[in-house]
Amino acid sequence: MGNQEQILASAQKLGTEKNLPYAGALTPQEAFEILQAGPNALLVDVRTQAELNLVGRVPAALNVEWAFYPGMVANPDFASQLQQQVDKSLTVIFMCRTGGRSHNAAVLAKQLGYNAAYNMLEGFEGEANSLKQRTLINGWKHASLPWTN
Repeated sequence: MGNQEQILASAQKLGTEKNLPYAGALTPQEAFEILQAGPNALLVDVRTQAELNLVGRVPAALNVEWAFYPGMVANPDFASQLQQQVDKSLTVIFMCRTGGRSHNAAVLAKQLGYNAAYNMLEGFEGEANSLKQRTLINGWKHASLPWTN
């Protein structure tokens, strides 16, 4: 079994343990390794355009906003936008700021027939500390994975 298969098997095991309704959950480093392994995987960033502009973005990630800034109003076209832009045969990894919206997107994706839908734990910015500050405890940026302003 190759490294990619081992990572996905581990992510699926975690998904089963946590009773996730989609394929599984990946750390940022695991997601990066899956994305580097070939063209059969895609990172879908569900953060707002404002977040991308203010905090940074992952090169080659597709952005489909789960909700809009300001007010975090739900995107009523999320499902149709996802289906128009993302092939259901791909391994689709959803990412947001901390892992909450991406979890919801992965749930919906599974309902839409994306059988290889994964949530990226920790998100782009990572979890907040006890003072609700983003201090890069974990997440894509903390792992020193590629991102741009």
